[in-house]
Amino acid sequence: MQGPGGIAPEIAELLRLLDEGYEKRAWHGPNLRGAIRGLTARQAAWRPAPGRHSTWEIVLHCAYWKYAVRRRILGEKRGSFPRRGSNWLAHPVLATDAAWRQDVALLAGMHRQLRAAVAGLTPRDLDQVPRGSRVSTRAITAGVAMHDVYHAGQIQLLKRLERTRSARADRASAPGREKHA
Repeated sequence: MQGPGGIAPEIAELLRLLDEGYEKRAWHGPNLRGAIRGLTARQAAWRPAPGRHSTWEIVLHCAYWKYAVRRRILGEKRGSFPRRGSNWLAHPVLATDAAWRQDVALLAGMHRQLRAAVAGLTPRDLDQVPRGSRVSTRAITAGVAMHDVYHAGQIQLLKRLERTRSARADRASAPGREKHA
């Protein structure tokens, strides 16, 4: 059975979930794209403590998993992700606004490619377990949408932490502040 636009309802629902987690308005609050909107490279590269992930690293991680899910559902081989590494990639040492915009564009591109791959599936494809996966195509596709929402929440917390720490540092270094013993 085909729905509007000739897409089966099961596929349309997965596309809706992918879009809601990444860029469409949702009841749960900011989606992934909304969570990173307006961030500077400095803000995106900030980490709450040594060994903790920055927003930038989370963005690359999400881009990587969109790529990995697309690759799995299409049966493609590993090794075509545009950045070197997998899963948790480091942001550039020189964290410029141009480099940040480039990695945000990478995330958007990986989303579009994943979405196109899902749109090309049939309802029968959804219950298949792709090579390299332990779960069905339906499950990993829904899972990557939830992955975006999870990390959007993390990014919202990181932004709040960064603003709080920056405000405290500004108050502490304000002229006229005396330290009391």
